[in-house]
Amino acid sequence: MDDVRILRGRGAVGGKAEGPAMASENAIQGWSGVDERSGMIIEKGHPFEGMSMNGAVLVLSGGKGSNGWSCHFHAAMILGITPAAMLFPKMDARTASAAAILGIPVVTDFEEDIFSLVESGDWIQVDGDAGIVRITKRDRPGKH
Repeated sequence: MDDVRILRGRGAVGGKAEGPAMASENAIQGWSGVDERSGMIIEKGHPFEGMSMNGAVLVLSGGKGSNGWSCHFHAAMILGITPAAMLFPKMDARTASAAAILGIPVVTDFEEDIFSLVESGDWIQVDGDAGIVRITKRDRPGKH
């Protein structure tokens, strides 16, 4: 049985999108964290290393490093590779510039701790206009 939770925040970039969550409190490095040709996370030791962000809802604590974040995400977008949406507890200069460039739905400033509610693999529906995130937790083997 699926468990559904609604999380409210502030819509930073409007629009609607959905996809599987890629959730980690570990930020991703800008210049050396994303391969813009494939959308793969290439940052050594990151929990998402070797995984593609394409079509996923990224749930991250923020960006890491310089504003290379927006450059690499923009280059990936030109090649047709983008996350479906992004969710951040708080925006910073890196995440805000990437959000503005990508134009995908972004929600931030949540009323609750997003990392206590979202796990990678949960199905996420994002309404960036209303600042509402719908989390569908899937039954997983070994979890009750």
